[in-house]
Amino acid sequence: MSTIQVSEDTKRSLEQLKRDGETFDELLTRLMAMEEPINVGAWSKAEADRVRETIERSRRSFDRE
Repeated sequence: MSTIQVSEDTKRSLEQLKRDGETFDELLTRLMAMEEPINVGAWSKAEADRVRETIERSRRSFDRE
């Protein structure tokens, strides 16, 4: 078993999220499961290229102002 340090404010916030009889470990596991997993490499090369081009166009437009 390991310990983690959190501020009193964080602990109070977590306590409000806990369900009756739920341990902090169970709470944190539940909260992590609610997060969408990051799907690295989810874009195809073409999609990534389009995004890069859009970002570059946006940056260039800000340079003109």
